Amino acid sequence: MQVQLNGKNILLGVTGSISAYKACDIARLFVKAGASVHVVMTPSAERFVSALTFEALTRNSVLTENTESWSSELNHIDIGKKCDVFVVAPATANTLNKLSKGIADNILTQTVLAFKGQMIVAPAANTQMLANHYTTGSLKMLGVNDYTIVEAQSKMLACGDIGSGALAEPLEIFFETAKALLKEDFWEDRRIVVTGGGTREKIDEVRYISNFSSGKMAKSISLSLYLKGADVCYITTMGSEGLPSSIYTIETEDAQELLDYTQDAIRVSKKGKMSKPSMNATDRHLIQKEPYLFMVAAVADFTPKYPQKGKLKKSMIGDAWSVELTQTTDILSSLNKTGIKTVAFKAEMDSNEGLNHAVALLKKKEVDAVCYNLLQDATSFGGDTNEITFITKEVQIPLGRFDKLTLSEKILSEAKKLSSEQ
Repeated sequence: MQVQLNGKNILLGVTGSISAYKACDIARLFVKAGASVHVVMTPSAERFVSALTFEALTRNSVLTENTESWSSELNHIDIGKKCDVFVVAPATANTLNKLSKGIADNILTQTVLAFKGQMIVAPAANTQMLANHYTTGSLKMLGVNDYTIVEAQSKMLACGDIGSGALAEPLEIFFETAKALLKEDFWEDRRIVVTGGGTREKIDEVRYISNFSSGKMAKSISLSLYLKGADVCYITTMGSEGLPSSIYTIETEDAQELLDYTQDAIRVSKKGKMSKPSMNATDRHLIQKEPYLFMVAAVADFTPKYPQKGKLKKSMIGDAWSVELTQTTDILSSLNKTGIKTVAFKAEMDSNEGLNHAVALLKKKEVDAVCYNLLQDATSFGGDTNEITFITKEVQIPLGRFDKLTLSEKILSEAKKLSSEQ
């Protein structure tokens, strides 16, 4: 899933932590996404990584104490004017404490003080230095001042201590930066439930009935929503690899678990919803936004009637094995969808009647929209591209064939139109 940051300008600040070398990976991720990256380094950072390294990665001159120029834009005032976001990664305890106090005694802290855009800091320091009450107080102050803090990891540190203080993974820092650049007012803080993957119906403790669903479409929708600022609850049978760790993920197995968790998630998503039509536009953001459900999971229609404990021995079963099945509960029909916009997903292999089946789903399951996908055969599952027709009671919109993240953007663009809050 390649996030696109074309046309975005990012200022990356690097301080004197042993993890400064990881800033090279962060810069590389930004460049790969299409962003223009500008780097400013403290003198201490240059002891770990050279400015030349970042110039080679970004193709832009690096601002240091020695390269600052007032005959060009390579100075602590002008470099930030063209940038949309300022990311300090790694941010040492020393730098964190300076930033919270407005101290500007090196080229990086001077640049921060002159920058008026969005700020992101990713701490990296010894556990005790981060836990010191001066540093914890500084982090709280930065939070109050609308800094985004990308929390440090707990692991063995370079000094040999084990605890919190390791720089967050470069991909996590990338995701937080992309979120700051891509968030949209409509989706920001909106509660969203996304289900994904094929359910696994247990025959015994080692065997189950499932399907070929890869869960990639659900992951792409979850990531797209997250980057737009939504509060995403992702319920899946396929894990959350490749997604931001801050997406709230619920691991599930069978259809009944999926139903139970989805019901609970919808209930939570509706909590606190108010209706005050007399509120003016300035105060309207205080109202709980109408939640959405994207039902992308491929739910089994049948489940073993008598799932067995332990592992059934082949010698006990014999030459033939008949497994009695019973229908699973129809999740979409069972859910209370009042007060939530619901987008269902329908995969078909019948080119003659598939579209009609998808249209019928609108009334049959009482959903607001259906994403219809015509499959060729089993090889259609697990690919990186997809083709969707977005269907409502009023329109049928072919969205075309694209990679699944791009297609997610198109789906969300149409899903916005379901709401009266636009």
